[in-house]
Amino acid sequence: MIKNGVNDFSQRNHAIDMLRAVTMLLMIFVNDLWTVSDVPVWLGHAALGEDMLGLADIVFPCFLFSVGMSIPFAIERRFSKGETGVSTVAHILSRTAALLIMGVFIVNTESGVSSSTGLSLPVYRLLMVAGFFLIWNVYRRTEKESLRNLYSALKILGMVILLILAIIFRDNDEGVFSARWWGILGLIGWTYFLCAFIYLFSRDRLKYLLSAWLLFILICILLSMTREGISILNLPSGNFFNQILGILHIGNGALPAFTMAGMLLSIIGVKCARKINEKPSQWILGGIAVSLLFCIAGFVSHHYWIISKLSETPSWVFYCTAIGIGAYFFLYWLDQKDLTGWFKFIEPAGTATLTCYLIPYILYSIFALVNIDLPEWAKVGTMGVLNSIIFSFLVIGCTYLLGKIHIKLKI
Repeated sequence: MIKNGVNDFSQRNHAIDMLRAVTMLLMIFVNDLWTVSDVPVWLGHAALGEDMLGLADIVFPCFLFSVGMSIPFAIERRFSKGETGVSTVAHILSRTAALLIMGVFIVNTESGVSSSTGLSLPVYRLLMVAGFFLIWNVYRRTEKESLRNLYSALKILGMVILLILAIIFRDNDEGVFSARWWGILGLIGWTYFLCAFIYLFSRDRLKYLLSAWLLFILICILLSMTREGISILNLPSGNFFNQILGILHIGNGALPAFTMAGMLLSIIGVKCARKINEKPSQWILGGIAVSLLFCIAGFVSHHYWIISKLSETPSWVFYCTAIGIGAYFFLYWLDQKDLTGWFKFIEPAGTATLTCYLIPYILYSIFALVNIDLPEWAKVGTMGVLNSIIFSFLVIGCTYLLGKIHIKLKI
């Protein structure tokens, strides 16, 4: 829809919130499967070199897809409120930095915490998450200077806690605090950084955004093509092409391709809003058709590459993009039919997503400290899966309760 000569991004897209919430619910669920055993193979990740698409291999791409769908709305709303380009750049950089910092802390703790730090892993993680909340909590607006000073002091305290934790950190092999592989939040951060800047300079001009998406797909295909087991782009070490990919954290192009695909879908939806409102069924049918086209692309590319998240193959990209588009349009259809009563039970996962993601680290740490553990029969097979489902809703419930007392992360 056009508003004052500009595409109108002011209307909230509830289907995006629902997609983000469902994706986060599934992310918590698959991330908890490590606590149980003898679960169906299709729920987990495919091993390196295995030709399979497990549920856990779909969740992260769908989350990146939802991130891409949200970017145009977030940036355009800033401009509609009178924010400048400079302040928006600063906002993108601060969000990226927050995700990278949290991602690095979480990744380091995955290697354990040495007893030489004087802290156990559960205590270290509780202090770590406390630091996150102190810094990035949404503090209530107030005219009282004393409260504003208190909020500033709490943020500084959070920074001091993280700084000390980073300095004293040693893993189980006495390794020091380092970037390592950035972690899930870090990967989201780098992908958001790249795609948000692409949007900032392109805005809603589809030809540029589509070109960027095609470039990422091309990079993914070229880096996945091999001859006698060797990549055809196996360039000499230190070459300029790989240096650029490394500097911009593009990888093989797969991750930003998911986010750019979501961004394109949002912009097309806004540009065609008037026609969509008149004939929503045509929009849904068009979405189904596009999803099927990506399925066909996945089927064709599967003849040349295995479906592998770890290898980030083109077939994995095409199939997961198809699933992301299909899931969005299914949720959009439910919204149109007013079949969204179920959403209130998982809404915090869509509106306080980062809080929801971090709650498991708090719960796991508390369980370890007070020695809470389920009997073995509750951690195997069907009961184990049910246990992970219950845990996922427990996390969302905790997120809801924290929101009620004004504890919610926002970056």
